[in-house]
Amino acid sequence: MVLLLANFGIIISESKTGVIVITAPRILCPQLRERIMSAKEAAALIPSGVNVGMSGFTGAGYPKAVPQALAEHIREHRDRGENYRISVWTGASTAPELDGALAEVDGIEMRLPYQSDPVCRQKINEGRMEYIDIHLSHVAQHAWSGFFGKLDVAVIEVAGVTEDGKLIPSSSIGNNKTWIDQADKVILEVNHGQSSGLEGMHDVYYGTALPPRRKPIQMTAPDDRIGEKYLLCPPEKVIAVVETNAQDRNSRFSDPDENSRRIAQHLLKFFEMEVEDNRLPQNLLPLQSGVGNIANAVLAGLNDGPFENLTAYTEVLQDGMLDMLKSGKLRMASATAFSLSPEANRELARNIDFYRERIILRTQEISNHPEVIRRLGIIAMNGMIEADIYGNVNSTHVMGSRIMNGIGGSGDFARNGYISVFMTPSTAKGGAISTIVPMVSHVDHTEHDVQIVVTEQGLADLRGLAPRQRALKIVENCAHPDFKPKLLDYFERACASGRGMHTPHLLGEALSWHQRFEETGQM
Repeated sequence: MVLLLANFGIIISESKTGVIVITAPRILCPQLRERIMSAKEAAALIPSGVNVGMSGFTGAGYPKAVPQALAEHIREHRDRGENYRISVWTGASTAPELDGALAEVDGIEMRLPYQSDPVCRQKINEGRMEYIDIHLSHVAQHAWSGFFGKLDVAVIEVAGVTEDGKLIPSSSIGNNKTWIDQADKVILEVNHGQSSGLEGMHDVYYGTALPPRRKPIQMTAPDDRIGEKYLLCPPEKVIAVVETNAQDRNSRFSDPDENSRRIAQHLLKFFEMEVEDNRLPQNLLPLQSGVGNIANAVLAGLNDGPFENLTAYTEVLQDGMLDMLKSGKLRMASATAFSLSPEANRELARNIDFYRERIILRTQEISNHPEVIRRLGIIAMNGMIEADIYGNVNSTHVMGSRIMNGIGGSGDFARNGYISVFMTPSTAKGGAISTIVPMVSHVDHTEHDVQIVVTEQGLADLRGLAPRQRALKIVENCAHPDFKPKLLDYFERACASGRGMHTPHLLGEALSWHQRFEETGQM
């Protein structure tokens, strides 16, 4: 049972044990309290054919109720034979309640800039949904420049509204500032399920501008604050306020397997050597880490390792960084969103006062800003689908044409970081497929942006090496023993061909490598 006392912003609910829970008001602005309505009523305010900017980044801070109500609204129109589709812009991936619900009813015409939903993925790969996969640092600028068209409506989850109408951001910021600024109309979801203690954790920068009016971003350390604690929105823009009480999509991480632990060990040993050679300070440089089990294994290794007083400047803060903050290994972390397991989310809520002093959530145009990343000297650590023998990396496509999720922020950090690392197990599909190949089937990160390749087999440091030197290093250090002879044979015959000796390839054979995988799942 959930009862909303809409005029006062109070939620009275009954827990599973029968205890009555009274949640304090989250909407303190009288003007916005007058616009409280149901999700169904709010969804009806979103017409077909519009561009809708929604909050959400890696399953954190996305609207929970309005998208589901909108999906039902679209279904009703479809049942009457009416076409009803919208374009959806977000910060990054969301959750089944948003991407999945709208994709199920074929309600998304265009999606950007990143997704991870299986239904969305299927629709994109079937050609039934258009998808713009774009560097996350570019999204706000492209939106302001009008490349995506006019933004009609923003649907933004917040943790609360202050008396003077300021919005307390939720568990992610992403592109919320841009969507609120750009949209003609704004729908707010005020989520009582988000900790009220999030207030004060955010840093919303309002100083960005398009050329030629740009000014330097005044950040020289990951813990510098340069903006506001709140999102700012003119109250007259807000057409609906919907109250919810729901948790983020909290994905449980698997315990590190043997491959993940070995990748982490190779990377930690590399860091120790870099410190020993005076290329890194004792406390390293600010860390950026992609999402996933391998990334968490690396963070767990750092938590147990010799490095102290670490910092992070990343886009997503996951379990491993929370553990490092708790242990004291990590002094502070800057991100744009959380991506936590249920256990880690409970830990955050229980000790929110502790973490609020050590975590800053920023807009993604700042968390992923190339200028800031370059200035701070970020150590970028990201996953990949495959790498070729020359160091080109594919992080988005299977067999060259089927999108998985998207490039996300990996390109922002790989191209501008001080050290650019890409990691993956050396095989996939139970050992049937090598992730080290003669030529990647799709290039997201060129050899010019890839410095370190790591698998459970070893680490290849590509800095200062020419293409043929890189090839030998990657095959020797990173390829699985089952595939190493085939890769060396390919490379030697490519070199012996005498054609294009800077980066030798046998083009037909390089492509047939993927063809054979696709047809048989093995070489």
